[in-house]
This record gives sequence, structure tokens and C-alpha cells, in this order.
Amino acid sequence: MQAPAALESLDALVNTVIALFWLFLKINLLSTSGIASVGLLHEQAVGTILTEEQFVQAVSFSSVLPGSDALQLAMFTGFRAAGLPGAGAALLGSILPPTVLILGVVVALHRLRREVWVGRFVEGLGPAVAVLMFYVAAKLVVGGVGESFDWGIVILGAASLIGYVRGAPPPVVLLTAGALGVLIFR
Repeated sequence: MQAPAALESLDALVNTVIALFWLFLKINLLSTSGIASVGLLHEQAVGTILTEEQFVQAVSFSSVLPGSDALQLAMFTGFRAAGLPGAGAALLGSILPPTVLILGVVVALHRLRREVWVGRFVEGLGPAVAVLMFYVAAKLVVGGVGESFDWGIVILGAASLIGYVRGAPPPVVLLTAGALGVLIFR
């Protein structure tokens, strides 16, 4: 006897929601920061849950909105795959590891707060995070919205950098870049 179509679609939804939860749980256990998780999400989601273009749009859009880019990416990906239940599962998978880990870190740091090596360890994380951010930026420029290298992206990126270095607030730089993107990438 064959199961009714409604039960099959419910079963597919449940399987997708569970898969999203495990995907974002794994991403957030294997990466150390929101922006660093973008590269891992790209590797895991593009081609299965999102297209390359959808991923680039999600990263760009989440950068403009206030709040955590990684959580916005998780919710966008989850919603794209399974609607509101998918967004909730992706969000839960994203916030569970850091919440549990930060509680453990707070307890440990409270006991080790006067140790010199703790400060040096944290200082050593900076260059690694910078390299990961550069890698993601390079992927967006080289393989971004189009299949080939686009000088418009480079010019827009350079203009954004100049605006930021000259003291423009990051939200203004992002919103201006988005508005210029509408004009440049018609």
C-alpha cells in the first residue's frame, strides 16, 4: 500500500528540516566566527541547496542588514530549502553550538583570566580570521554573480574600500555599494 502524497511531502519536509539542522550544527562546530563560516557554507550549500547566484545574493543582502551575517545566511538558506520550518531549524543549528560553547568558555576563562597565554592565543586568531575573510572575498569577486571576472565588482569594491578608509560609516558604504550595484549590474 502506498502512502498518501501529503504524508510523503511531510516526510520530505521533516527530512529536509533535520538535514538543515545538522548542516548548520556542523558548520558552526567547525568554524570559529560568523564570517569564517561563509566559506564552509559555500562549500556545503552551493549546488545542493542554493545556486552560486543565490549564495552571492544572500551574502550581499545579509551584509546590509543589521545583526549577525551568519544567522541571516542560515535563515535565508533554511527558508529557501524548507520555508519557515527550515529557517527555524537552520537558526537553531546555528545558535546551539556557540551558546553551549560560550557558556563553557566563560567558566574556563573565569578560572584562567590572569594567564598570559590566553591573551596571546586570542591575538593569534586575528591573522587566521583575516585570511579566511580574504578567501571569501576573493571567491565573491572571481566567481561572484557571473562566470567570468568582472571589473565592475573590483571597481565597486575599491570605491567601497576608499569610502570606508575615509571614515564613511559601514552601513552607508554598504547601502551606497548596493545602490551603485543596481546601476552597474543591469
